[in-house]
Amino acid sequence: MNQDQVKEKLLKIEDAPLEFTLVFSGKKSKKVNGLYKPNSREIIIHNRNFQPDETGQNLLLYTAIHEYAHHLHACARGGTLAPRAHNSQFWAIFHELLEKAEAKKIYVDVFNASPELLKLTGVIKEKYLKNNGQLVKEMGKHLLTAHDLCFKIGVRFEDWVDRMLRIPRAAANTAIKMFEWDISPEVGPDNMRFLAGIRNTEERQAAEASLIKGKSPDTVKVQVRGKETEQDPTVMLEKEKARLERTIAQLSKRLEDVKRELKEK
Repeated sequence: MNQDQVKEKLLKIEDAPLEFTLVFSGKKSKKVNGLYKPNSREIIIHNRNFQPDETGQNLLLYTAIHEYAHHLHACARGGTLAPRAHNSQFWAIFHELLEKAEAKKIYVDVFNASPELLKLTGVIKEKYLKNNGQLVKEMGKHLLTAHDLCFKIGVRFEDWVDRMLRIPRAAANTAIKMFEWDISPEVGPDNMRFLAGIRNTEERQAAEASLIKGKSPDTVKVQVRGKETEQDPTVMLEKEKARLERTIAQLSKRLEDVKRELKEK
């Protein structure tokens, strides 16, 4: 599989709004398997990192899809990468590309290829994620009862949470929401906390359904929060300039204060 064939496969997964190049470096790297250069819109694959067998070529495709996700992410932002390249928007794009590649049989779903890993996945999801989620949800039920009891005896529920349970108030309130909104423990406690932060019932239920169907948390977060708004690179630079100027002014003022205090000593 050469570099032209890899690019062809990427375009079959999803077309790109902006042209890009993909090249094999012909080198082996101990640091990364590939990288993306947004200024030149170039994907570089260190092809000597991969074996020529089926497993190695599948891993090469995985790397290419990863870097292609950076390119599509940059396209959505007007040609520039975000300050933090691996944010939720990026992972959502990447995971969607992998799903499409698997559906089109361009990339092999490595997780389902291992019976041992599949079995372990089931054990962790059922025994730990679901059970832990159920425990937190049940705690929310008892916390709600405690809230009513505190009201009856004339004490603040928050004070009881602080001094008796010694847990963050936010954690207690989140557990109560999990119970009141009947969030499914199937998604696990961390995703339940995320869902408990969605006030809109329809949006929360849609997000929960997506998680149950197998969508990644980052994909669902982007689904709920909406895609990043495209910004003009000039506007972004102006905002950064203003932020840096404020920081410099604050530091300059602090420097003058320190100098004055030193003179007074």
